[in-house]
Amino acid sequence: MANRNPGPKKLDADATRVWFRLLRLESRINTALGSRLRALGLTAPQCDVLTTLTEREGVTQQELAERLYVTKGNISGLIDRLVAGGFVERRNIAGDRRSHAIYLTPAGRRRADEAIAMQRDFVAQTFGQLSAEKLVAFEELLVLTRDLVRAQSNQTDTPEQDPFPEGSSLALPSTA
Repeated sequence: MANRNPGPKKLDADATRVWFRLLRLESRINTALGSRLRALGLTAPQCDVLTTLTEREGVTQQELAERLYVTKGNISGLIDRLVAGGFVERRNIAGDRRSHAIYLTPAGRRRADEAIAMQRDFVAQTFGQLSAEKLVAFEELLVLTRDLVRAQSNQTDTPEQDPFPEGSSLALPSTA
């Protein structure tokens, strides 16, 4: 009589195979979107900033850094490059000489809209080809796995920290 229990070694091998497939998928998505963004003259982090600003302008660099899970130093360089490219501007905040509010320029809003449209097209050509049932199942697995990872790292996101709250525009995450 054959043993129907695959045993822990088989389950570990299956989990490892799925893990590597997920990593390769993320890499392929980032590569595909990266080349499309380069055609728009943007990097993924620059796109993150622009698309985040389409949801709420007038935030400080500190608020953007927190929202995008990057350091203050990283956001400063990103903003410097976006200012130089004419996509965003820093405005003084009354009563605070050390902080600036970040706003999209008209060119920045157009570029953000182009990037969002490109991302939506990519999603339609990929995830949009899956049935509704498969999308629901995939999302359920992603959420379950996210929760397992959070439990392992003892981290929880608050709604204020979630880079993609319900109803937000489509943006490229820098991190998972």
